[in-house]
Amino acid sequence: MVLEARIEELWRFEGQEVTLKGWLAHKRSSKRIHFLIVRDGSGFCQCVVYQPEVPAEVWERAERITQESALQITGLVRRDERQIGGYELGVRDLEIVHLTQGYPITPKPHGVDFLLDRRHLWLRSRRQWAIMRIRHQVVHAIHRFFDERGFLKLDAPIFTGNAVEGTTTLFETDFFGQPAYLSQSGQLYGEAMAMAFGRIYTFGPTFRAEKSKTRRHLAEFWMVEPEMAFFDLEMTMDLAEELVEYIVQQVLAHRRFELSLLGRDPEALERVRRPFPRITYTEAVEILRSPETQRMLRADEERLQAERAELEAEAEALRSERPAGEVRKGEIEHRLAEIAHRLSEIEEELKNIPLWMDSARNFRWGEDFGGADETILSRHFDRPVLVHRYPAAVKAFYMKRDPRDERLALGVDMLAPEGYGEIIGGGQREDDLDTLIARIREHNLPLEVYEWYLDLRRYGSVPHAGFGLGLERTLAWICGLKHVRETIPFPRMMGRLFP
Repeated sequence: MVLEARIEELWRFEGQEVTLKGWLAHKRSSKRIHFLIVRDGSGFCQCVVYQPEVPAEVWERAERITQESALQITGLVRRDERQIGGYELGVRDLEIVHLTQGYPITPKPHGVDFLLDRRHLWLRSRRQWAIMRIRHQVVHAIHRFFDERGFLKLDAPIFTGNAVEGTTTLFETDFFGQPAYLSQSGQLYGEAMAMAFGRIYTFGPTFRAEKSKTRRHLAEFWMVEPEMAFFDLEMTMDLAEELVEYIVQQVLAHRRFELSLLGRDPEALERVRRPFPRITYTEAVEILRSPETQRMLRADEERLQAERAELEAEAEALRSERPAGEVRKGEIEHRLAEIAHRLSEIEEELKNIPLWMDSARNFRWGEDFGGADETILSRHFDRPVLVHRYPAAVKAFYMKRDPRDERLALGVDMLAPEGYGEIIGGGQREDDLDTLIARIREHNLPLEVYEWYLDLRRYGSVPHAGFGLGLERTLAWICGLKHVRETIPFPRMMGRLFP
């Protein structure tokens, strides 16, 4: 009896005959041989159909099988270091489960909008396979990290009656005749659960109605939010450092192959070791304004201009080439599409650099950091940096003030290196009842919807703190992606609700 196997476990069956069940991702053929790249969700495997070694009907099926057809394929597992995963299959038999016609995502280059419209199919590609497996590893690491440290995983509601991060980004809906909102954060409920269980974390979907189309924004994303009783700001920063180091090292331990498929340099991630740099908001402002920042941005401009010139020269050489054969012609078209995409990115970056230089030079103490400011700051460090003690005026109503300087809040943001910006935001919560009431009024929020939250300060209030880590932004940084839209199976962004 032939064994059934998944591609990721072929190493267990070297020299044995197995059956794979999956789909045809790609096919290359010559006169007497077909190279079938088969995927089954766990991996990709080259399956070699050699005409003299298979019955005529098997060769005929291999001839007519098309991209993304479902199949069942049987053959001998052979070690081959050149192949994905290090193994291939010498085919003995092939059955077509479903023959696909006109699969829309072909091996040629496609635009992002085309691919997003077909996200339900784009997920089948090798690149998306790698990203989603790394996402799984990050989620697994998060749960394991908190479980090993005695945290209780609890769930906050998605329908809420009050805002957490301000009222301008709320998705409003009707909840049986009364207004309700999709959760911006589980934090307030997390505080209640921390007062009951000491150390908890929530992990779920979060919704922000920001009319933004930047590479860092999604309207729906996932966030893990630990809340801890008897914690202060310093303890919170320690925990945040420990969590991020743990996540990255788990990915390096278990998903190096997937990182290599994405072209991600593991050395940048190997530097993610504690302690992380910690700077105050005031020190961060000084870095933004510094001559060093101006020099760094000018160097970026020169590097981009040089890269643009090299790519334009390469494109010109490719366009003048007269390719022999369809394979070379396809390679040229693919490379020209890659060059055009990169040139578009370079033009956008070159347009932004003068604006960033001016913004950094003229940044005023008391302003909140924008995406460009975070990008510039994080470029100064080779690992995540913690920026703490922001002006209280730019932080939420629940943030505790610094007793040494009332202008400052005991808050912290963690900025990922390489220009990725904020991945964590948090800090110490205000634990005094009268002060919290005053803050709610200062922010012009309706006191009555926070009565339950104020009870936490009436009955057994203690110093407590927490933070939120955005899963998609963290994943974009770890994978080295330009945009968060590839970090979630079905992205929800301004202007995109389907599929």
